[in-house]
Amino acid sequence: MTRLNELSDNPGANKIRMRVGRGIGSGKGKTGGRGGKGQTARSGVAINGFEGGQMPLHMRMPKRGFNKPNPKHYNAVRLDRIQLYIDSGKLDHKGVIDAAALVAAGVIRRVKDGVRLIAGGEFTSKKVTFKVGYASAGAIAAIEAGGGKVDMPEAKPAASE
Repeated sequence: MTRLNELSDNPGANKIRMRVGRGIGSGKGKTGGRGGKGQTARSGVAINGFEGGQMPLHMRMPKRGFNKPNPKHYNAVRLDRIQLYIDSGKLDHKGVIDAAALVAAGVIRRVKDGVRLIAGGEFTSKKVTFKVGYASAGAIAAIEAGGGKVDMPEAKPAASE
């Protein structure tokens, strides 16, 4: 049994701070580990990426691609995870499974911009109807193999040529 006067931290739990500028014998005296004079010896220096006036590397590299200013963020859900919730009785497979049903069952935490179904693991449920933003080809094949269907109202129809 431990006594209150014998309590202590685990070894190495608290690292002792190096006290700089406390004399030459401390090993961190005089300049305090900052080298010689100049800009970096002073406080308030922020020169990350500065190369002494030479064009910095991140500016010399070519820029590629494009980042959308407002991309959509989906919840990616694997089919085996949905099967687990159906088997445990938390998710009703007879009704339409949409984002609201997945939140109510605890599969996802919040709706975000929709749900992406991803194939993975075993999916054995029969005649399950999904209403999601996106589904991978493997996920659609696995659902339709059991007699179910996937409704993607947000997905754009394929352009006919």
